[in-house]
Amino acid sequence: MARYIGPKSRIARRFGEAIYGPDKVLSKRNFPPGQHGNNRRRKTSEYGVMLAEKQKAKYTYGVLEKQFRNMFEKAARTSGITGEILLQNLECRLDNIVYRLGIAPTRAAARQLVNHKHIVVDGKVVGIASYSVAPGQIVGVRERAKSLEVIENALAGFNHSKYPWLEWDENQKAGKLLHKPERADIPETIKEQLIVELYSK
Repeated sequence: MARYIGPKSRIARRFGEAIYGPDKVLSKRNFPPGQHGNNRRRKTSEYGVMLAEKQKAKYTYGVLEKQFRNMFEKAARTSGITGEILLQNLECRLDNIVYRLGIAPTRAAARQLVNHKHIVVDGKVVGIASYSVAPGQIVGVRERAKSLEVIENALAGFNHSKYPWLEWDENQKAGKLLHKPERADIPETIKEQLIVELYSK
């Protein structure tokens, strides 16, 4: 499966949640997409519920199946609660950190900024969206990119206190990852235990 570049509202309607941010279409048509989307549907099986939760996590963070599987296996090998570790690792991806810092309005926009080499980690340009940021590292905007309109618009009025695991320096246009986020602090409504159960089958 290649990265999804189709209508985001269609995916949001499939899960009944605005996983890509505020969605006017979802608010008007809060039922699954397709010809029979507004009809009564059969009850989803237990496997179907778990699969949907995994798909929701993949679409939310913009991760492909193979990447997601590798991240799960890495989390499973780490001591602790596998589901929480998986979400923490997803949160520490460079594109997600750029999004959480308010440098980009969406994760897709953050991925594009990273791919176009507008982002630096500890002063060095990093062009890999899946790069794993470690606690203590500083993620910022490259000097020549600080005047980009998309970045200025995204940062305008952004509330950086929403994410206590990140520390923002307005003068440097950079943020520091203080520590990996606690599960209670991650705002995504993903039921990670269902993903663990799915991969454990």
